[in-house]
Amino acid sequence: MSARRGALRRRDFRLLWAGESVSQFGSAATRVLMPLIAVDTLDAGPFTMGVLNAAAWVPWLLFGLPVGAWTDRMRRRPVMIVCNVVSALLMLSLTATAWLGLLTTSQLMLVAVLAGTADVFFRAAYSAYLPTVLPHEELADGNARLQTSESVAEVVAPGVGGALAQAGSAAAGFLADGLSFLVSAALLLRIRTPEGPPGGEERAAAQRSLVKEIRAGVAFLTRDPFLRTILLCDAAMNLFLAGAQSLSILFLSRTVGAPGALIGVLIALAGLGGVLGAMVSPRLARRFGTARAVLLCAFCGGPFGLLIPLTTEGVGLLAFLVGEFCLMTGVVAGNVIIVSFRQAYCPPDMLGRVGSTIRFVMYGTIPVGSLLGGALGTLLGERDALWLLYGGNALCALLLLTGPLRAGQDLPTGPEPAREEDAVTP
Repeated sequence: MSARRGALRRRDFRLLWAGESVSQFGSAATRVLMPLIAVDTLDAGPFTMGVLNAAAWVPWLLFGLPVGAWTDRMRRRPVMIVCNVVSALLMLSLTATAWLGLLTTSQLMLVAVLAGTADVFFRAAYSAYLPTVLPHEELADGNARLQTSESVAEVVAPGVGGALAQAGSAAAGFLADGLSFLVSAALLLRIRTPEGPPGGEERAAAQRSLVKEIRAGVAFLTRDPFLRTILLCDAAMNLFLAGAQSLSILFLSRTVGAPGALIGVLIALAGLGGVLGAMVSPRLARRFGTARAVLLCAFCGGPFGLLIPLTTEGVGLLAFLVGEFCLMTGVVAGNVIIVSFRQAYCPPDMLGRVGSTIRFVMYGTIPVGSLLGGALGTLLGERDALWLLYGGNALCALLLLTGPLRAGQDLPTGPEPAREEDAVTP
């Protein structure tokens, strides 16, 4: 019985999972609510939408590299709790101004930047913390369950966010998101698993300079052909998908003419693709091998994005639904396999730095892609811009063929000893 439950048989993982699931629900609703408020209430145009989408990701360009070294020097759970509390206060500030009728685009952008900064620290600590509550053999199951929860939130919450935007109830949506962060913080406080000294050895961490620690993480990543190839592909995909996502709600609202509640429902139904991807990822890895499963997800999912620019009113909305559903299935299934691989592959004392270097590159492309999407939408119109962006995303899968993934069935469980020693030594 307990074997079948996998990661769920561990109390502290259940607390971590429950807290993150609640927080993801609130955040998923806000991700639809905020741009709809900007479009429908504050009359934002394509470039403003690009800037708004970019604002949440700019902190990755500012703090993405050093945050890994910082979190390797700190215990991760307190960092996560503080980030949740800060995010809650930011959402509650939006609640207050929305209730008072004083909400502005400038405040939305400021909150996006500050919440994005909290998210940088949270993600760095969260990714490195999961191996504390789960053994290596259960990481894949744990990541799949966490990704499933996120995908379920993307199914249920966007419809709520869209309905709230159409009803003019932005304050209630922001309030729910703020409370979800507080619930997550409370559940994290109940975790009992003792966390080891930061970075494995506090004295060794104290003797190293921050720059040398960052350099060690970057060196480990850039010298490893598996991590490097996957990162190159993911970063390129993020660039194009960020541009497309910055325009998608504006495209559905103004070009297609869909009301806010329907947009929320469409995004929710498309989010079922993420649920499917999280559920099938372990099976794909077992059936085809982890390396081949990553290739399969990239090559089969990306081309479906080209259906999205075909979206029209009525039955034509199915083009968006099918395209987004299949695209999300491939992205999420591939992500679960890749994250599990990285958590087991990297040395524990390097995991925070390597993870943050990866996120610095991946998420650093998102503000650039968002601004690119806003610029293309302004110059070409939303539909033509989406053709270019989803076409570019589909071609990114070819980058995986430039590295060693094409040669083997499975990704390795650890780096070669010589490469690991060379990379870790500053």
